[in-house]
Amino acid sequence: MDIKTASSLQRLRLVSAPEAVSFLLLLVCSVLKRTTDFNAVPVMGAVHGILFILYVLFWLDAWNRTKWNLKTAALYFVLSVLPLGGFFAERKLKREAQNVIDAATAARAEGTVNA
Repeated sequence: MDIKTASSLQRLRLVSAPEAVSFLLLLVCSVLKRTTDFNAVPVMGAVHGILFILYVLFWLDAWNRTKWNLKTAALYFVLSVLPLGGFFAERKLKREAQNVIDAATAARAEGTVNA
């Protein structure tokens, strides 16, 4: 794997936590809509929808670049639809991206990668 793979993992990582926060805020807004006169669901729904679409696009790109097996790809997708899953995905993706960067740096130091 190379730096472009690490970049795709970083993009997915950077959108996973905001997507999780927007999901939690949407849940809170849904409860508030039913219990009070406050209705921010249309706004939070749109924000969450945009972030979820970005997550799915970045997830597809990362899956394509990393060549994840079906189990790993499914795990990252399922984490995106769980209320706190984005936070777990962010931590896993951070480690995975760092491993890719370390491997690329080691390969470059050994001269096995053409720059």
